[in-house]
Amino acid sequence: MATEENKAIVRRFVEEVQNRQNLGALNELFSPDFVDHSGISTLPPTLDGTKQFFTKLFTAFPDISATIHDQVADGDKVVTRKTFQGTHQGEYMGIPPTGKHVVVDVIDIFRILGGKITDHWAVADMLGLMQQLGVVPPPAQPDE
Repeated sequence: MATEENKAIVRRFVEEVQNRQNLGALNELFSPDFVDHSGISTLPPTLDGTKQFFTKLFTAFPDISATIHDQVADGDKVVTRKTFQGTHQGEYMGIPPTGKHVVVDVIDIFRILGGKITDHWAVADMLGLMQQLGVVPPPAQPDE
């Protein structure tokens, strides 16, 4: 499959699943044997675990949205740099709702075979998220 088609599949994932919260689209876009290698969640690294992850994420941040800033494709891989933002209105990772608006930078790598997403790796600014939620203090600033 051409790199532009692979990029379009990832863009559709961001728009349909992450922005419109359409979990049904996961069945269309992801391979049944999908593996999430990111380690961001304690849920199973499977398609079912991914559905559970997004269900919890959408409950915690019901107004969440993702903006793609860059997308690069090579062979069967697509790399996307994006920003998530939303308001913490439900429990997330054991953290009760804070009502705080957060912005989190993420870099995803997707592997696509036969028009389906088969693998996912990610780097997310979880420290920044925890600081924005008030769980982790920001770094101390030197005295001026």
